[in-house]
Amino acid sequence: MSASNFSDPSLVRGLTQRRFGRRDALRLSGLGALGAALAACGVQGQGTQAPPSAEPDAVAKFWDGKVKNGSLDFANWPLYMDPSKPELKKFTAATGIKVNYQEVIQEMGPWFAKVQPQLSAGQSIGYDLMVITNSFQFTQFRDSGFLAPLDHSKLPNYAKNAGAAYKKEAFDPGNAYSIPWASGMTGIAYDESKTGPIKGLADLWDKRLKGKVGMFSDIQELGNFGLMKIGVDPAKSTEDDWKKAADELKKQKDDGIVRNYYDQSYIDALGSGEVWATQAWSGDIFQKNISDGTNFKFIIPEEGGTIWTDNMTIPITAKNPVDAIMMMDFFYEVENAATIAEYINYVCPVPAAQPVIRQHAAKLSGDDKSALLDVADSKLVFPTAEEYAKLHYYVAFEATSEQQKFQKTFEPIVLG
Repeated sequence: MSASNFSDPSLVRGLTQRRFGRRDALRLSGLGALGAALAACGVQGQGTQAPPSAEPDAVAKFWDGKVKNGSLDFANWPLYMDPSKPELKKFTAATGIKVNYQEVIQEMGPWFAKVQPQLSAGQSIGYDLMVITNSFQFTQFRDSGFLAPLDHSKLPNYAKNAGAAYKKEAFDPGNAYSIPWASGMTGIAYDESKTGPIKGLADLWDKRLKGKVGMFSDIQELGNFGLMKIGVDPAKSTEDDWKKAADELKKQKDDGIVRNYYDQSYIDALGSGEVWATQAWSGDIFQKNISDGTNFKFIIPEEGGTIWTDNMTIPITAKNPVDAIMMMDFFYEVENAATIAEYINYVCPVPAAQPVIRQHAAKLSGDDKSALLDVADSKLVFPTAEEYAKLHYYVAFEATSEQQKFQKTFEPIVLG
């Protein structure tokens, strides 16, 4: 299967405004904020079946007697909605629900630490809806009983319009507690003028690039690539797989292929020519190309890439859960999913939004028309079935002890 080259200009908007806190949420070292991601080849969701980790009647117990109250407090990440908030105005006009929208989430570790005391005490955190990453903290939220089990009978738009890839997620089977807001990808960036064509992970182990390869210092991201290099799906990996992947990464290091293990500075190393090929987050490369006029390429490797997702969830102590779940379903109306994607340009969970964006573009002219068509045609916003087939979950940890074993397995590669 050939790698896909995502060198389209749709990243001028949205991804050029990429939030630095998004990357921090994926970092294992320090915070232990581990990413999980949406399914590559999903199947139908489990409807109103009770979540696996909850009592069989947990859904009925939570939602019994709950009613719409006409107000909603929504916690999200920065730059995840047009500042004029047209969708929220539309929601209020349609439902009468007034929305207090706050961009208060910057990193998952600090966010969990901030709200954990109130949730543990059974108190409101001041928000009825929050967007959280598939990180180790997601497991903490879930297993601590801090997330409300979703009543899928109240999510008809999600059931109808969500892409199949978004209806079964390893970190949240049956979407018992969450449905996706948006996603992004991890792959390979390279300077083709120096490397020639790059197709997959194997190129990052090729001695022809000795001393010119960058890898992430993010332990989770590094481990993912090691696992995929040995042909293992990270989400299905075992402790033995981790050891084999670590050996493969050690060999890459011992052979002198790796120039360095980078944090966000990898983009500068690529720009200066310090490295010619590197692990990369999808949006960064396009931001670099747009701002500096470079022509770096970004691919999902043949062996696979990873995709993370941010998810809408309802805190168990929410004062307005019915209003919150109404808003969750609102964003799965095709028109609303389309306008959100037009602004943020992240992976859209509603495939039917793509032709709607094209319809919107047809009503425009000039640069505005071109910009929307670029979004609609972008494989970074609407990955094809071929792309999805190459995208994987992150390793999902069910206990702190597992996370610590993973870290101890891969950390010496970066620190040694």
